Amino acid sequence: MIVPGNGRSDAMKFRIFWWAFAGFLVAAGWAFYAAATFPEVISRANPLVWNLALLTQPIAWASMHFNFPASIYLVFASNAIAYALLGLIVEGLRRQLSHAT
Repeated sequence: MIVPGNGRSDAMKFRIFWWAFAGFLVAAGWAFYAAATFPEVISRANPLVWNLALLTQPIAWASMHFNFPASIYLVFASNAIAYALLGLIVEGLRRQLSHAT
């Protein structure tokens, strides 16, 4: 049975979608950066870029820590999922805090 959602529920789903899309765009941005600086890989030699990549892409840290290769498609999908989960937490907290005031 399909039940129409209320406006607040649809708005929250829409915001979580945008969080997931932001995660996809972050992964795409890193892919373009890696392609543009091709001879130089993203490595520990450049600590700012390395730490920023690990911070914004959880799969990069997991791939390095557990020593498994990650295809670009896996990176796009996992980053979108990670950011969607982060959005779910943030939007849930935002919703609770807005009810508290």
